[in-house]
Amino acid sequence: MCDKIDFKKIETIEMKFLNKYYHFLKFAEDEMLLGFKTKEKIKDDWFRYYKSGISDFAVGAERIVYALLNGKGIGQPNSAPVGSDLFFEVEDAFIHIDLKTVQTDNIGDYAKSIFVGINQNSYTGYMEVKGKENRLYNSSLPTYYNKGTTQEKICLTYFVTILYEKENLDILVISIMCMPNGELEKHYKTRVLKAGKNPDKTRFNFSNVPNFEFLDNKKRIKVIYFAEKKCSNYKKLDFYRELYHGQNES
Repeated sequence: MCDKIDFKKIETIEMKFLNKYYHFLKFAEDEMLLGFKTKEKIKDDWFRYYKSGISDFAVGAERIVYALLNGKGIGQPNSAPVGSDLFFEVEDAFIHIDLKTVQTDNIGDYAKSIFVGINQNSYTGYMEVKGKENRLYNSSLPTYYNKGTTQEKICLTYFVTILYEKENLDILVISIMCMPNGELEKHYKTRVLKAGKNPDKTRFNFSNVPNFEFLDNKKRIKVIYFAEKKCSNYKKLDFYRELYHGQNES
């Protein structure tokens, strides 16, 4: 797959499901936010464990988001042991979806890139490493499942990201983004990946590739929820602020 028409075909299906999941989660925004608040009813029974590091906000948030997505009934869940937390097969694709939660303590990372596991993406390629030679990163997912057969279907990767305040667990931003399929490495090259701390670790450098470049630069990232008043305290959230207002104006 080396010509633009094939790249455009890949991005068309990537955008198709990005829009599907965005519109569903936006429609279910009230239910999602209400679900996040249910923890308050029993806060006295769990908060002391959270503060001691035993519990993690991500665990509770995953229950809410995944319950909504599973309840929508998009496709057939797949039981493969390698893949994302949510893994569906639909008529024209296999879809991986993971949730990423970040505290405001790490807002700098949230504004530019997110950690991704090798079982969560198909983008094998080189990462730029500051002051060093580019580092090769090998993902575990194929660009196509059953490639070269009549059962061939593209592999798609999406991340739902949540930024929250550590002290009170208030949510500031919820977004959904599409990481490029590995076939697009021929175009995007090293721009998609950012080197992690260890040789086999990487981050999706989404701020460097925010658009579907073969689809008139339509956005690869959509903001589902943006707490404008609280987010005004964080200059580093301008990236999400511009996306959010741009969506509402278009």
